[in-house]
Amino acid sequence: MTTYPNSITSKLPGVGTSIFAIMSQLANEQKAINLSQGFPDFAISKELISLVNKYMKQGFNQYAPMPGVLSLREAIAKKTFNLYSAQYHPEKEITITAGATQAIFTAISAFIKDGDEVIVFEPAYDSYIPAIKLNGGTALSVELCPPEYKIDWSSVKKMINHNTRMIIINSPHNPTGTILNAQDLVQLEKITKNTDIIILSDEVYEHIIFDKLEHQSVCRFPNLAERSMVICSFGKTLHATGWKMGYCIAPENLMTEFRKVHQFLVFACNTPIQHAIAEFINNEANYTGIGEFYQKKRDFFVEAVKSSKFKVLNASGTYFQLLSFDKITDETEINFAIRLTKEFKLASIPVSAFYHKNIDHKVLRFCFAKSEETLEKAAKILCKI
Repeated sequence: MTTYPNSITSKLPGVGTSIFAIMSQLANEQKAINLSQGFPDFAISKELISLVNKYMKQGFNQYAPMPGVLSLREAIAKKTFNLYSAQYHPEKEITITAGATQAIFTAISAFIKDGDEVIVFEPAYDSYIPAIKLNGGTALSVELCPPEYKIDWSSVKKMINHNTRMIIINSPHNPTGTILNAQDLVQLEKITKNTDIIILSDEVYEHIIFDKLEHQSVCRFPNLAERSMVICSFGKTLHATGWKMGYCIAPENLMTEFRKVHQFLVFACNTPIQHAIAEFINNEANYTGIGEFYQKKRDFFVEAVKSSKFKVLNASGTYFQLLSFDKITDETEINFAIRLTKEFKLASIPVSAFYHKNIDHKVLRFCFAKSEETLEKAAKILCKI
């Protein structure tokens, strides 16, 4: 008979259910407006749905190739060149993934081992540090502070040593909505020059950028691109987060190692959806207008909460808006977010959850990827507080 130990040592002892799941569940229980988890509440393209149905009916329902359907990788290569003047080989340097989080985990798993250090900028998307720990690495956090959440690259340079294996950047940035400018990328290029540091660039909101600003992908910077793995998301771009479709682009030497891990995590991703997206994004109009689309929603929400006691922090990208409540209450972010959900029926995310030390700046994150009706209802609640 097989016996098992009475106690099991957790590899992630300090990790529980994600704040997104907690707040969404609370929103459901309280029948609250859910501006916490980042997903749209409006329909996706009818054309895209029809394309998925078309490819299902045509019999594209079995395993896709491990790196992804070639026509989709070719469409991504074309899109990347058109946007950033960067050439990636569709067969050797692009891999389709089951969402961006899987791509991030795969990239970290492919390169991080015991003793390696990874520099992470906090507040940070909550999958980064657990993935680093699971692979034996150590996350070194750089704390960014409101209202600008700017990176001090001179401080980052001082943190680099012979154990530094990776630096993770995220622009446009979740949760703050800030973006990296060209000078930021130049500084990153300088401090990693003549090192073997890998850049993991989370660019899932690449198309959601506002005020005529331009997304500065690492793909634009050849000396960075040669050491970078870029993670992107169709879920964010096509309003279809539940499809869990993303991709990674990287030089062949890095992609070779990425695919070694990828094949044992998911092997292949949803076949008919890949074919459908390939056809859909060959029409540039299906993704180039998304920034303007979401800027209207941001502007609508910001205008609607202008008379409230909340302070609006600048959002240059993503579909999240930060609101400071330091003039309203001394409660912690998590306690105020819970009370806001229970008493006022409006769910948000405390930004402290994006710091591993739960640093509290009295700021909440609200998702504005919602209908104007939803945003108007939410704003009315905020203006009453």
